[in-house]
Amino acid sequence: MAEAARSAGPGPSRADLVDRSASAPAGPLAIAVRDGLETTVQVLDAHFRVGRRAAEALSPGYGALWAALADQVGGKLLRPRLTLAAYLGLGGTDVVGIAPVAAAQELIHMAMMVHDDVLDHDEVRRGRPNLAGARRADLASSGVVGRAGESQVIAAALLGGDLALIGAFDLLARAPIAPELRLGAVELLVRSVTTTVGGELLDVAAELHDPTNVDALLIAELKTAAYTCSGPLMVGALLAGADPSTRAHLDRLGTALGVAFQLIDDELGVFGDPAETGKSVLSDIREGKRTELLRLSYLLADDDGRAVLDRYVGDPGLDDDGAARVRAVIAGSGALRRTRGVAADAARTARDSALAHLPGPLAEYLCVLIDELAVRES
Repeated sequence: MAEAARSAGPGPSRADLVDRSASAPAGPLAIAVRDGLETTVQVLDAHFRVGRRAAEALSPGYGALWAALADQVGGKLLRPRLTLAAYLGLGGTDVVGIAPVAAAQELIHMAMMVHDDVLDHDEVRRGRPNLAGARRADLASSGVVGRAGESQVIAAALLGGDLALIGAFDLLARAPIAPELRLGAVELLVRSVTTTVGGELLDVAAELHDPTNVDALLIAELKTAAYTCSGPLMVGALLAGADPSTRAHLDRLGTALGVAFQLIDDELGVFGDPAETGKSVLSDIREGKRTELLRLSYLLADDDGRAVLDRYVGDPGLDDDGAARVRAVIAGSGALRRTRGVAADAARTARDSALAHLPGPLAEYLCVLIDELAVRES
């Protein structure tokens, strides 16, 4: 991973990461969340800098793995944002205490992302090589290809994901918060991870079943909503001292938002613009990924449409022409419109819950965020 180490530098750029996070409403809470994000990214930066330094003392290759892992931090920082918004919006004031907890949510995301890419055989993330892709490029430049290279690629991704996972718990262990709050945060993180693993297992096992016999919405709830939305919101609320009823409302809000987020993500994985999303529009079709979009396509298509789906979905050699035929069936059958409707309903549920049960500034912040995530363009 020598090249990855050179490109990654000492860790994520603080200003760049915060600037790349999604837009937020104006107001004191939005400003406080942004300030909290800056502190959170500083925590992540320090975590990777210290980890890399210790790893390099063992071997250059281990240090390079840490550097390549640090290079994966990016995107909207959605999970830290939700943690900070719930905490600050419910009366929390200790940004130094909450920042490691928010950073832990991002590391969990990184772990799930790296391991999920292994399961999905993806080597590109956000338009650039992911951990596995970076390792493959480094090996190829050294002439290591074929079976020997493959095992090294898988090892780098699995071990890198493990580092991110344990790093999240390390940050919680060191967070300057009361012991009982630390224990509660750990319990919520464990719940998020175990729920997500269950969802991932169902997602992988779904490949063995007919697309119409898969509960894609349950999979989205388990593998995405739990750690992406519900967990971050609930841990922020817990540390702010919110009552059980408020935390329960945030759990339901997060579940609905996470399902909407996954449904839209699935659409972008088929109809999106890779230049904008950084996502391939071929890999989900090649893998035959059992999404709600595919389930509805099989249910709503006519015989000719289903024949097209049977021909191209799951074909590892799928090309752009075949993908275009699949998209035509999905859109023409009404499955795309129906899936968008399910996503819109889930987003509306999340929005209504925020307005009905949360303080005004927090409800406003989350509603803008919900709308932002629900209208991502394909």
